[in-house]
Amino acid sequence: MTKSILLVGVGGQGTILASKLLTTGLMEAGYDVKMSEIHGMSQRGGSVSSQVRYGNEVYSPVIEVGGADILVSFEKMEALRWLNYLKPEGKIISNNYRMDSMPVLTGKAEYKEKEIEEELKRLDATMLNAADEAVKLGNAKVMNIILLGALVKSMKLEDINWEKIIKDNVKEKFVDINIKALKHGMELVSKEALATN
Repeated sequence: MTKSILLVGVGGQGTILASKLLTTGLMEAGYDVKMSEIHGMSQRGGSVSSQVRYGNEVYSPVIEVGGADILVSFEKMEALRWLNYLKPEGKIISNNYRMDSMPVLTGKAEYKEKEIEEELKRLDATMLNAADEAVKLGNAKVMNIILLGALVKSMKLEDINWEKIIKDNVKEKFVDINIKALKHGMELVSKEALATN
């Protein structure tokens, strides 16, 4: 059975690196994996999405509307923008983080923060303050790896050797902090699950 993961964010948030680590881990675990990326404008402010599909045999990298098992949003407005891609029973993990996109910065769109948060609450999204947690760990840039850890835990992919994947794909001086961030993301989802049960 094929599983579909949609990762979305704004350029500069590390969405693509998280997707590449995820894809590498799944391939090393023996899954057939297909990944596609869409960079609206992948520099800061542009919408970025990455689609990862895995299973015994995957024919297409593209997730159809209503086809994603899980939507991982690195920025909360992006979660709602991509919502139509989620299955009715699909899960949402959203970073409780605001990063204005180009339309907001240029005044073409309005950022309705309160409405976004209310809608995500109504949808029973798992909200994580990954940016704050990354700062607590000592490096704001590992926000993406915290979200990857949350995804790994949510999809029950903990048995993959993620430490090896990080060691093989991240600059040596950042390996330890990235491993810490991944584990921390997994713990945050466990705490969130306990809080809601």
